[in-house]
Amino acid sequence: MVTYAAVLDVPRHVVEFLARLLAGHRRRIGTPKGSRALGPFRQAVLVLRWFRERSCVHCLARDAGISQTTGYRYLHEGIDVLAEQAPDLHRVLAECRKRGMNHLVLDGTLIESDRVAGTHMSAAGKEVDTWYSAKHKAFGANVQFLSAPNGTPLWVSEAEPGSVPDITAARMHCLSALYKAAADGLPTLADAGYQGAGIGIHHPFKKPPGRSHLQLHSDTRTYNALLRGVRALGERAAAELKERWRTLKRVTLSPGRIGAIVKAALVLNNAW
Repeated sequence: MVTYAAVLDVPRHVVEFLARLLAGHRRRIGTPKGSRALGPFRQAVLVLRWFRERSCVHCLARDAGISQTTGYRYLHEGIDVLAEQAPDLHRVLAECRKRGMNHLVLDGTLIESDRVAGTHMSAAGKEVDTWYSAKHKAFGANVQFLSAPNGTPLWVSEAEPGSVPDITAARMHCLSALYKAAADGLPTLADAGYQGAGIGIHHPFKKPPGRSHLQLHSDTRTYNALLRGVRALGERAAAELKERWRTLKRVTLSPGRIGAIVKAALVLNNAW
């Protein structure tokens, strides 16, 4: 075995932020002082290494001098403590109106995971894999993102199985609140996958099936180009989170945990 020194490329104030949350959690649940194998700061480092480096849990546990079981327990505890701090959609929309934003950007992404058994009957009467996304040709969970015009991630939804389309996931988690925001002067821009989302959700118009987009009316093509240009910066939210918190590129825990993991990543991103 060879030992070596390493540096976690996360600002110290982010580690201290998470350590304070973990210390507060321990006080709330009545953890006796000195009864844990790791203090809040070292636990925070373990959790952040997992988010930042996509490290395997048994490696994190080995480096921290704890068992793999304890490593998983500490990781899940850190995820839950962070996810509890995730911003509420209504508060986010109120803050955006207060700051005078002229629009928001809605987008969905697939957080990939290991293949999970489980099927259900589709509307067409066919048996499909619950966590398989035909659009992305991969297994994972559908998560909806709301971002500022400059692409800053503001809010993330609960995770739905990968077989759920963006428009369906949006109806379940955010469209009703976005309608109210649009009525108050804060519209939402989205891609063509949200066609039919409703009033206040602006999206490009799809080309006729089997035909070229050039057959769209010139006004429609101009509208689509302008909308895509305005929306482009806002669609970097998912990419920013995935590149900064690399565990989101492929989650190896249960897909049922993806919603909490993405919320935790958003909280860490805001702290950064």
